[in-house]
Amino acid sequence: MLDATDKRILEELSKNGRITMKELGAKVHLTGQAASTRVLKLEEEGIIEGYTIKINDRKTGYPVHAYINIYTKSLHHDPYLTFLDKFPHYVIHNYKISGEGCYLLECKFPSHDELDDFITQLTEYVNYKLSIVINKR
Repeated sequence: MLDATDKRILEELSKNGRITMKELGAKVHLTGQAASTRVLKLEEEGIIEGYTIKINDRKTGYPVHAYINIYTKSLHHDPYLTFLDKFPHYVIHNYKISGEGCYLLECKFPSHDELDDFITQLTEYVNYKLSIVINKR
């Protein structure tokens, strides 16, 4: 069970995963050692699964961000999933969902032309509804 200090630690680490334990401790009113012990416990319990970085997709050459609602054509999803395996550089997340569609596919592309090529090939396996991110606020 998480207490208020654990929740505060998670909040601070979510903002900055590279914070030092001394800085984290100061923010949550613990010593650096006590903060480190708590973080280790949260990791061991599987509450903290890992640490990530935030990448500027525009600066790395992937300015086109798209969400694609996927509607499978059959009960066999393996061909679609195998198709996605060919494009790890485009696919950010593939969520199996309920509601509108079967999957929600989040992708990034270097250009609209490459997005077009991708969805043209995608139609061999599924139907889709495309949404392109205009701005992130």
